[in-house]
Amino acid sequence: MKPETNYAKSGDVYIAYQVNGTGPFDLVWAPGTFSHLDMDWEFPMRADFFLKLGTICRLIRFDKRGTGLSDRPTQMATLEQRTDDIRAVMDALGLKSAVIFGVSEGASMACMFAATYPERTRSLVTWGGMARWCASEDHPWGLNTQQYAEMVRDVRENWPSEWYIRGPGAGLGPDASQDVIDQAKRYMRAAGSPSAVAAYETMNSEIDTRPILSAIKVPTLIMNRTGDPAVSVEGARDMAKRIPGARFIEYPGDTHSIMAIEPEKIIGDIQEFVTGIRQEVIDDRVLATILFVDIADSTKMLSELGDRVWKEKLESYYRLARSQFGHYRGRETNTAGDGIMASFDGPARAVRCASAIASQVKQLGLDVRAGVHTGEVQVMGDNIGGIAVHIASRVQNESAPGEVLVSSTTKDLIAGSGISFEPRGERDLKGVPGTWHLYAVVNQ
Repeated sequence: MKPETNYAKSGDVYIAYQVNGTGPFDLVWAPGTFSHLDMDWEFPMRADFFLKLGTICRLIRFDKRGTGLSDRPTQMATLEQRTDDIRAVMDALGLKSAVIFGVSEGASMACMFAATYPERTRSLVTWGGMARWCASEDHPWGLNTQQYAEMVRDVRENWPSEWYIRGPGAGLGPDASQDVIDQAKRYMRAAGSPSAVAAYETMNSEIDTRPILSAIKVPTLIMNRTGDPAVSVEGARDMAKRIPGARFIEYPGDTHSIMAIEPEKIIGDIQEFVTGIRQEVIDDRVLATILFVDIADSTKMLSELGDRVWKEKLESYYRLARSQFGHYRGRETNTAGDGIMASFDGPARAVRCASAIASQVKQLGLDVRAGVHTGEVQVMGDNIGGIAVHIASRVQNESAPGEVLVSSTTKDLIAGSGISFEPRGERDLKGVPGTWHLYAVVNQ
C-alpha cells in the first residue's frame, strides 16, 4: 500500500516525493547518496521503518535529482541545489516549517538547509553524517584521498560491489547476510546509475560543512552508531560539537543502517527530542494469520464490463468477503481497489475463510487470488504491519486465479484440521530473504 508519488519543480528539474503518516509534526527525510521511493516499500525492513516513523510524524521523503524517481539530468546536483530540492518539496506541500532529517550524505544538505532557512526548520536531526567525508589533517575521520579515489573507481567499474555495500558506501557491515547483500544490490541498481553515484561520491569528497555549522541556531540532534563502518562515530561527535547546543546520541552496532537495530528506540528518541514527549513503548506484537485476497484479471474485467457493471460486481464481492470474515472471526485491516487484507486469530479459520471466498465468488463470475501466512505482526491502530504481512502479500502474488496459496508455516500449524494441500514447490518471495515452500489448498 505504498503512497502516491508526486512531483515538485526545483528550477527545471522535477523532484519525486511521497508522504505517509499522520503524526503531529512534519518531517522531511533528506536521503543519502541514492534512494528509490517505490522500492523502499518492496523491502520489509525499510517499509516497516517508514511505517513506524509515520506513527510519530507526517513523513515526507524525496529522491534527490539524478536518483530514484526524480529527473536524471546529466549534471549531478551541487550541495546548494540539493538544498533547493528540500525547499521545493516543502513549497509543493505548503509547509512553512518542518523537522529536517538528514541521513548519511543527506546530513550535509540538511545542515546547509537549517543554516540557510532557520525559519523553515523546526529542528535538525541527522543520522550517520559527518562535516567532511574525506579525511584531512584537521579532520582525521573518513577515507583518505587515495581510499576515496579507489571507492569512486569501484563504483564506476563494479556498481554495486559487495565491498562498497559492506564497507564505505552502504556500511551494512561484515555480518550482513548474503540475502541482505543481494537485496541491497537490486535496490542500488534501481536507485542510481554507476556514473550518477560516482559523480555524487566525487562531489561528496569535496564537501566540508564545518564553516557553516556554527550558523545553525535550531534545536539539533546528531545520531550515530559506535561501530559504523561508513561514518566514524568520532567524526559525527565532532560535527555535533560545532553546532551550538546540539545533542549527540551514540547507539550500539556495527552497521550504518538506522533500521537494522532497535529502530523503535531511535524513533522514540526523535519524538522526545522534537516534542518533549515520549510515548510509552508497548510491545504490541501478536501472532496472527494474515489473508490477502484480490480479484484475478480485474483490469481486463473492468474494461470489458464498464464502470457501472464493474462497480456493482465489486460491491457484491466486498459484501461476500466481509460476510465470510465475520463468519470466521476475521478482522478486515486494509483495502485498496479490489484487494483486501484481513487478520485472524487462528490459521485454520483463515484458510477456510479464503477457501469459502474463492468458491463463492464464482457465482459472481469472478476468480480471486488468495495468500495466507502466519507470523508475528505489529498492531498499529486499526492496521497491522511487520514482515509477516509482507510475506502474506508475496504468497498471494504467487497464487493463480481461483487458488488459495499458503506458506509452510501456516500449513504446519493446522495439521489435523482436515484441510488438504498440494505442494507448489519452493519460491523466492520478492524482498523476503530465503526460499519458501508454498502449498495450495485442495478444494474443501
